[in-house]
Amino acid sequence: MAIKIGVLGYRFMGKAHANALARLSMFFPEAPEVERHVLVGRDEEALGEAADRLGFERTATDWANVVDEVDAFFNLGPNHVHADPSVAALEAGTPVLCEKPLANDLDTAERMADAAAEAGVPTATAFNYRYVPAIRYAKNLIEAGELGEIHQFRGRYLQDWLVDPEVPWSWRTSEELAGSGALGDLGAHTIDLARFLVGDVERVSGHLRTFVDERPVEGDESDGDPETRPVTVDDAYSAQAELEGGAMATFEASRFATGHKNDHTVEIHGSEGSLRFSLERLNELEVLRGDDRGYETVLVTDADDPYIEHWWPPGHVIGWEHTFVHENYEFLSAVDAACDGGGADAGSSDGDYHPNFEDGLAVQRILAAIKESDDRGERMEV
Repeated sequence: MAIKIGVLGYRFMGKAHANALARLSMFFPEAPEVERHVLVGRDEEALGEAADRLGFERTATDWANVVDEVDAFFNLGPNHVHADPSVAALEAGTPVLCEKPLANDLDTAERMADAAAEAGVPTATAFNYRYVPAIRYAKNLIEAGELGEIHQFRGRYLQDWLVDPEVPWSWRTSEELAGSGALGDLGAHTIDLARFLVGDVERVSGHLRTFVDERPVEGDESDGDPETRPVTVDDAYSAQAELEGGAMATFEASRFATGHKNDHTVEIHGSEGSLRFSLERLNELEVLRGDDRGYETVLVTDADDPYIEHWWPPGHVIGWEHTFVHENYEFLSAVDAACDGGGADAGSSDGDYHPNFEDGLAVQRILAAIKESDDRGERMEV
């Protein structure tokens, strides 16, 4: 039987996951069969149009009526609605994939992780960059000892969509609705990759800045001065960190980096070699293997590279949207295995899916420590 999917949210992430679900069986024939069962949102007219476009069988305006009728629930809404629908689904025994960051704050993330542990079903925090083939290639190099002892991790995530002070206020600029700004929106991805590739964060020292304190309200056409709302989150952050094993790390993110659209860059330096990755050159990994000949650019598109056997001939690159196909493949394979009551028969998952809610909670602890470090002006233990 097909896994019935319920999805909360039909905008940016809703499109990304709907696209992945539509292509899953086409390129991963061993993946479990899925059914785009119900799409959840508040605006009935927009919801109906989105369901037709994204291939969902029906719509619902109340998630409470959905969480116990589907086999997997995807919570793709804004950060402030991550908790209650996800916890309700878990209490109904329904596996949950939730967008990142897991929650607005640490207490809420702990409540979600506790609900996941109690439910004992697969959960996912949607750190899709773990599923970039070049990132998987990098992890294989590190685990094989190709870089030797890891000394340093550098990660930055730069965007520029808020540089113009006339960009309207949105939920992403509200602490109440988003929890944080560049720190949670972008930094969560970088911190998850540091944990995935090198090791957990043990200590941090953070610095947050807001460059524009208020923004106009979209659609305000009143005479005189336009209505504005305060910006209550950071526009940029930086942090120094110590990882387990003693490696040093620096993290940085900005939504004010003029000229950068989606520049997520990771560098790792070890005693025997180094590597560099940029999301803007997603199919490439720069690798230095313990000599003085400089970096080699590896095009990660061969059939024996992670996930690539499912796509195109060597040299035919894949894109950002394919990371969601890989993510859905792994998560839904774990869901299918859990439904069968045994080990995973499909996919490379062993039934213990990661990044799960515990991973999301671990990242949330680090985000909270960076924020507290900035507030208190001192280094924090995680």
